[in-house]
Amino acid sequence: MIDEKILLRMGAHYKTYERGTVIFFQDTYAVYYYQIINGEVKMNNFSEDGKEFIQNIFTAGQSFGEPPLFIEEKYPANATAVTDCTLICLEKDLFIEMLRQYPEVSIEMNRSLSRRLWYKSVMAPEISSQDPAKRLLTLLTYFKVHQSEDVNTPFCFQIPMTRQQLADLTGLRVETVIRTIKQLEKEGRLQIKNRKIFY
Repeated sequence: MIDEKILLRMGAHYKTYERGTVIFFQDTYAVYYYQIINGEVKMNNFSEDGKEFIQNIFTAGQSFGEPPLFIEEKYPANATAVTDCTLICLEKDLFIEMLRQYPEVSIEMNRSLSRRLWYKSVMAPEISSQDPAKRLLTLLTYFKVHQSEDVNTPFCFQIPMTRQQLADLTGLRVETVIRTIKQLEKEGRLQIKNRKIFY
């Protein structure tokens, strides 16, 4: 996460979006760097038959949609507010200038992008797996490792996703996700408390 003070110093501004609002559309060029102050944002695509595939869900303190800022390519997905949210936005040219002026920010940005590339590399073979449990466990492990301070204690991390979102992230049907989660609970791989998943 880039320090808000640095972003504001470079000319960033805050913008609020209501739940369901599209922040940017697939196949448009990047204009801003976006960082979430509060709320959730998803990046998604739709198949020809209208099925949604969620690329990722981002929460407070995370940024999204950065790769097209560095190359003259269009966004490969849409970005939509999952909840009401507040973002801090910095114009593309000012973002590039900030990276020149603050090398430590540039290093952190490289680290963040590398982490996402690693995640995509890990998930790619799992998405092609026919085993829904394997797909889900890989995704749950990723969330726990990158969002929890305690990765070793079982069932200490509440998964911040609905079953529908887990389905969209793994390419599974929601019915399959529900059935697989129940099976994983029986096997002692996760716990369900008040319909929330703990891993």
